[in-house]
Amino acid sequence: MFVWVCHRVTGVLLILLLGLKFFTGFFLMTKGTKPDWAIVLHTNPFSDVILILCVAFHAIYGLRTIFLDMGWRRENLLFWLSTLLASMLTLVLIVLYFSKGQG
Repeated sequence: MFVWVCHRVTGVLLILLLGLKFFTGFFLMTKGTKPDWAIVLHTNPFSDVILILCVAFHAIYGLRTIFLDMGWRRENLLFWLSTLLASMLTLVLIVLYFSKGQG
């Protein structure tokens, strides 16, 4: 049940956060002055971290659902493997995100 709820919630958050990124991105492509609110929303690291978390968990839990549909019967093991893999993927992507400006 947790995976089902998490998959749905991350899907809705992905729609909202990606919509916000696209919306603010259009304001930042103008030739004139760029609105401060768009710059703040578009470059906010908190929303980027939430976006990374949602992408990783939504993708891995989606793959878990595919494996279950293909007949995998060890659902408990698959839950822990997918949660561990999504957590590691999230951690790696967040480290890459925050280290992109150095070096």
